[in-house]
Amino acid sequence: MSTQPIALKEWAVAVEALRSGRQILIMRKGGIREETKNFQVESDSFYLFPTYEHQKKHWIKNDDQPELDKTLENWSVQDTEVTIRCYAELAEDILVDSQERLDKLSAFHLWTDSFAEERLKWKRTQPLHVMLLRVYELAEPVRLPILAEYNGCKSWIQLDSTVLDPMERKAVLNDEDFQDATSKIKSALG
Repeated sequence: MSTQPIALKEWAVAVEALRSGRQILIMRKGGIREETKNFQVESDSFYLFPTYEHQKKHWIKNDDQPELDKTLENWSVQDTEVTIRCYAELAEDILVDSQERLDKLSAFHLWTDSFAEERLKWKRTQPLHVMLLRVYELAEPVRLPILAEYNGCKSWIQLDSTVLDPMERKAVLNDEDFQDATSKIKSALG
């Protein structure tokens, strides 16, 4: 077992939505270069590693597009560092295997319905993982070098850093608000 901290790669605009408490879920099928060819939860707690290159406006709901613009303001493909601001704990991993169930989650995330549908349809035989996350903001953002092994279409990465553990952090939603958000999602799914 590695002592290196683990991180889940996610679009920077989604990381910001999680960090602000606007949403508590992400959707996963896995990256093209997943070692197992399918997504698996590798850790119940992890850092959120913001990614930029695959974010597209037409995949983000209109109300969230200004947030996407903010994430891209100072980003360049030549960047050699990334800022880690969030830590997350997996509260629940809900498997979604139908369009009907996925449609019930539309109000709870920033992606367009067409993008969510594409995620569901990709690797059709595999369910979509809807991960409910308890997110914590780090007391101080941490800048890390972007190493070659972090690149590519994969979900999980081992961070080459001891700077992160232990790191002071605070929940972005209090217990009551987090339970309320979780209950609304579960209620919508039935």
